[in-house]
Formats: sequence, structure tokens, C-alpha cells
Amino acid sequence: MDPLFSASGANSIRLRTLIHLRWLAIAGQLVAITIVSRGLGISIPLGLCYLAVGASIIVNLLAVFLFPENKRLTEVQALVLLLFDLAQLCLLICATGGLTNPFTLLILAPVTISASALGLRSTLILGTSAIALVSVVAILSRPMILPDGTPLAVPRLFEIGFWTAIVVGIVFLGIYSRRVATETRAMSDALLATQMALAREQKLTDLGRVVAAAAHELGTPLATIKLVSSELMSELEDQPDLYDDVKLIREQADRCRDILHGMGRAGKDDLHLRQAPLETLLREAAEPHLVRGKTVIFDLQPGPEADPQQPVVLRRPEVIHGLRNLIQNAVDFARTTVWVEGEWTARRLLVRIVDDGEGFPPQVIGRIGDPFVRARRDDRPQHQRPEYEGMGLGLFIAKTLLERTGATLTFANAADPFLAPDERPARCGAVVEAVWSLSDIRAPHNLTAARNQPFDY
Repeated sequence: MDPLFSASGANSIRLRTLIHLRWLAIAGQLVAITIVSRGLGISIPLGLCYLAVGASIIVNLLAVFLFPENKRLTEVQALVLLLFDLAQLCLLICATGGLTNPFTLLILAPVTISASALGLRSTLILGTSAIALVSVVAILSRPMILPDGTPLAVPRLFEIGFWTAIVVGIVFLGIYSRRVATETRAMSDALLATQMALAREQKLTDLGRVVAAAAHELGTPLATIKLVSSELMSELEDQPDLYDDVKLIREQADRCRDILHGMGRAGKDDLHLRQAPLETLLREAAEPHLVRGKTVIFDLQPGPEADPQQPVVLRRPEVIHGLRNLIQNAVDFARTTVWVEGEWTARRLLVRIVDDGEGFPPQVIGRIGDPFVRARRDDRPQHQRPEYEGMGLGLFIAKTLLERTGATLTFANAADPFLAPDERPARCGAVVEAVWSLSDIRAPHNLTAARNQPFDY
């Protein structure tokens, strides 16, 4: 298939949906033809009208019998069917008064569907076809004949106005529907990425708990093996062959202990390890980025009249992963240094991440945190951040995860980005602040006193 036809909306339209909509349109067209010709006595070419309606009936019947109910259309298939619906409707309108027919506005329906569900090229093809067919209808349409034999005609100026209104409606609704659908799909994709990131973080946490639980449970039998092997070694000193075998058993038991200890650093499902002091949490979030060649400075200070002892907070995966993304972004764009600051009062907790890079471009600060916002400097060479595409998805994930925990995020610049290099202070780059109500993130006081729950394998 031509790649220009591919889009995120491809394969998303069910054939059954278009079939049902077409049956509804057929029923409405037959009712309208009957009322106009028999009820109102207006003369219209019934043969041509029934021919157009019959073509729709045949296409619908073929679609019902040739394809399964769960058939989903490709981009090209959906475009062809919508072009047929558009042509059938224009033929019917052309035979029943042209643009003076009040049902002419239904021409907007196929264009709106294409703009909402298909790619840009398909929408352009359908929109151009709609404008062309409307123009043909305006030129070739025949007026309806009233019961007294006079043709139903409107002034030429009105016909031009009707044509202009339809064309403007096609363009406006096409652009509007396309814009809304694109933003909706982008947000949906970004939320899916957020859920996947959170699920990955949760799985890693759960895996660490499983390993730590295994290390804890195997600690006693390994200690027993080591003790018994030590006693056997003292008794078998005069038997070198057996002594070497027992020594090997002891060494392997020590090796198992070290492996389990290293794998279980994340901690078992212990209630004490569901919480941590604020500095420990921040260092855990920043740990993957401490060895990337930039200096990360941690600065924690109590606010006015606050408890000098730093608060103990919940080690939630959303908080760790969200802060990790923010620190990663700061490290990516910092020249040499990143500051991770924590400040708390009796009611709130603030985490501030500052770098000494170029800062956010002023024109995008208001849109930071939305998915697929470009990197801070559109003219920044790609080699400065080769491992990322700069689509803003990381900031969106961080913002979404942290807001789920009750945080409020703000993005700003520490200094005027237009200052000369020698005029910029040390903390001259981007500033991201996350503020929580302390009650939302602080660990409950009774958590440390609670009994550990049985680990569920």
C-alpha cells in the first residue's frame, strides 16, 4: 500500500458501521422522494432517483454478503466507499433541484468522517472531490417542477451563496474535524505510553520484591549449609579430596548469598520499604543519571517554621518514575550541573529541578507537558541529544504520573534565555517545580508500626 495513505486512523473503521449508516441514508432518501413526489406533488425524475438509491442498496448488499461482520476497512477501502457515498448523494441532489435542495448539507458527512478517521491524503482527496462534485451539481442540476408546472428557481446570487456556503463548510469542517481527531489520537497515544511506563516501573518494583523475599527466605538454609560445611572442613583436613569438595560447597553457598543480596537491593514487600526519607527518594530517582558526566547536587532545606527533620514519604512508582524523567530531561540539556532541591513546610512539599542549560524557549513554555511538543530549541543540533527525538513525551509522562499523586507542576526559566553567556547566573536553565500537599505524599505515621503482610507469590 502507498505509505502516504497510512495513518493512525487506518484499519479503525468497521465496515458494519458504514453499512448501518448507509441503510439509514437509504431509508431517509426513499422517504424524502416519496413525500416530495406524492405528498407535495413536485415533479422529479423518479427513474434517476431510484437508480441512485438502488446503487446504494446493491453496494450495501454486496458488502453484507461478501465480508464478515467484524471487517475493518483499510485506508484505501474506506476512501473508496466514502467516494461512492459522496457521488451517489451528489447524483441524487443533482436530480432533485441542485443546491436549492435543503439536503445538500449532507455532502459534509463523508468529508467529516474522512477527516476524523482517515489520513491527510485521503481527506484531501475526498474534500477536493466534494468541492468538484458540488460545482458540477451547481452547473448541471435541473430544477424541481412545482404542481402548477412552474420550475422552482432561485436568483443567481442565491445559487452562488449556496455553493459558497457548502464549499466553506467542507473546508472548515474538514480542518476542524482533522485537528480535533489528531489531538485526540496524540493524547490517547501519550496516555498509553504513560500507562506502559507506569506498568514497567511497577513490574520492576514487584520483581525486586520477589527477589528480596527469595533472598530473605533462602538466607537461613544457606547459613546452615555454610555452618555445616565449616564443621566438615575442620573434620576432613586429613582427607584432601573430601576437604576440597566441602570447601567448594561452602564457596558456592557464599556465592548464592552474594547473588541474592545483589539482586534483592530493591527490597522485599516490607512495609518499612514502602517509605523513605525525601533525600533517599530523590537519590533513587536520580540514580540512573548520576554517572552520565553531569554533576547532580542535592539540596534539602526545611521551610519557615517547619520540622527540621526531612519528611518520610511514600515510595510510589509514579513519583519515582516521574521525578526520574524530569531529572533525565535536566541532565540531557544541562551544560555541567543539575540541582535537585527539596523544601517542606508543615503543609506542603516542594521538589525543584534546575539545570544550567539554555532553558525552555519562551514560545513553548505554555505548552510544555502536552504530548509531542518539540524540544526546547528547534535549531539545536541533534548530536546534543542523540538518544531522544525531543517529542515532549517524557515530560508528558512525568507530568501525568506526578499529577496522579496530587502534585502540581510548573515550568519556567531560571534566567532570561536572551542574556549573553557572560551575564547568565549559574542556575540559568530550566526550572521544574512539583508541589504536593504533604498529606498526599507523606507516609502514614502508623506504617512503621504495622506488621508486614505475607508476600503473595
